[in-house]
Amino acid sequence: MHRQSPPSDSEQHADRRRPPTPPPSRPDQAQTLLHTGNLPPHSSKPLATHNDLINNYSSHRPRLKPPPLKRTSPLAWFAAICCALLWTIIILGGLAVLIIYLLFRPRNPHLDIPQATLNAAYLDIDIDSNTTLLNADLTLLANFSNPNHKVDVVFTLLDLDLYFGATLVAAAGLNPFAERRGESALRSVHMVASQVALPEKEAEEWRRQEEEGAAGSGGGNGLVMEVRGTMRTRSELGGLLRFSYWLHCRCGIVMGAPPGGALKNVSCRTKR
Repeated sequence: MHRQSPPSDSEQHADRRRPPTPPPSRPDQAQTLLHTGNLPPHSSKPLATHNDLINNYSSHRPRLKPPPLKRTSPLAWFAAICCALLWTIIILGGLAVLIIYLLFRPRNPHLDIPQATLNAAYLDIDIDSNTTLLNADLTLLANFSNPNHKVDVVFTLLDLDLYFGATLVAAAGLNPFAERRGESALRSVHMVASQVALPEKEAEEWRRQEEEGAAGSGGGNGLVMEVRGTMRTRSELGGLLRFSYWLHCRCGIVMGAPPGGALKNVSCRTKR
């Protein structure tokens, strides 16, 4: 049997000086897969989209059961029916009032003073209190007119007050009366002021206006007073509908100097 002789010393020394041979390199796996086209199975799968994630979540989400239906109580149904009936009545009532108003077109009665006479007026002085007192006698003719062509009017309460400046000097009341459509009624009103205290400024103004009225220097000069009326009025629309309301009248009058001071100027307005 042939035996291999051991290496000599020179050969061993040469082997030690020779660098070690590197192991054969393996090709990069990624490059190999890239060249061959054999990609791993997971790399060929596309990424999941937003809609896929939502659908996946929706499919795995636990389904919620709807709450059980509650039956409406009879009390709630009764309240709803009452509210519906109430609103129906309100709407129908508003339409009825609108139709009646457009059909009759009611207008407010008004007050006018075509004639007035200042029978007597003078100032007196209270010695004890040093207060100026007014005494006056006034007669006026009041004209109450109903301008409506389809509405009758009833005056249930009439009060007239006479003012000089801001001071109430006389008052009078009238009996109730009615007016047909388009009618006018004249009422004579007698107003008396007895020992009415006037403030100092108003007393001086009375003396000044009385002097101007006595001088007769113009139709606008004289004793300036105001008649204020309060009337409770009822309108009757064809005998089917009646409604009541308050009217407030103001008439500024300018009177000549007494006695027998005549009406020089008048301006009246009536409103609710």
